[in-house]
Amino acid sequence: MVAQSEAMREAVGLAERVAATDANVLVTGESGTGKDAIAFFIHQRSNRAARPFVKIDCATLPGHLLEAELFGYERGAFTGAGEAKPGRLDASHRGTLVLDEIAYLPTDAQAKLLRVIETREFERLGGRRTIKVDARVIALTNVNLTEAVERRNFREDLFYRLNVVHIRVPPLRERRSDLPELVSGFLKSYAAKHGRPASVVAPAAMTSLKEYQFPGNVRELANTIERAVIISSGKRIEEADLPESVRAAVRLQQRRAQPGTLAEIEAEYVSEILAATKGNKTEAARILGISHKNLYETTARRK
Repeated sequence: MVAQSEAMREAVGLAERVAATDANVLVTGESGTGKDAIAFFIHQRSNRAARPFVKIDCATLPGHLLEAELFGYERGAFTGAGEAKPGRLDASHRGTLVLDEIAYLPTDAQAKLLRVIETREFERLGGRRTIKVDARVIALTNVNLTEAVERRNFREDLFYRLNVVHIRVPPLRERRSDLPELVSGFLKSYAAKHGRPASVVAPAAMTSLKEYQFPGNVRELANTIERAVIISSGKRIEEADLPESVRAAVRLQQRRAQPGTLAEIEAEYVSEILAATKGNKTEAARILGISHKNLYETTARRK
């Protein structure tokens, strides 16, 4: 777990303190920040580490299938249920149950989950036998659950049961000092995975990585490094090995950060209008409030 930055040290420190307990944990953060890694970190340092670590993604399954997957079902519980099947709750007994994208859990399933947390027991779909379960629950979400509760999209009582300890995983832009170590780790991992020679990142490439905002966070960084490792032809990752989207975003950011002359600002604005009108100079001139002749002279000077 890379945690050189203050923001990430705070998150990891809280995870370490809560790990020794059986408290339920709510882990929040933008997509790609590594919420699942925090959940596994907690499990590994808990007294349940030798027990199952079970995860279910609440956003990928329709409601009835999600309930069947979570609680299990008995034979004949619904069409196609030819035999009984234990659910993820059964599998997580004495271990850790991770509920990813908890905000997408259907209302009916929310009520059933609340009962499990409160009583430590449940019934499979179509079943009458009460099953005891001892599982620590860690919920992950990139949705503001407080707002979801206010909109009545999420049960308030379940929110408080899950939110015993809240850990916010910071986006990559708030932990820039972690980036070099993350890059190094991904580089070693993907070079070994793909049998590629790349072992270092060239200074120019590292500068671009440090300046790029990474809206997809750590997941996007990992994908960027894996792609660069695959297409690199040498022992180091060059700036040209980075995706054009990354390099273009960095160039644009650098231009905006540097004060330009009036002529440069004018030229950039004209270029943006021409791009927006797909090269239609008549329309561009109308938007700019200048004559077609003046626009022609302006573009000629740029050449």
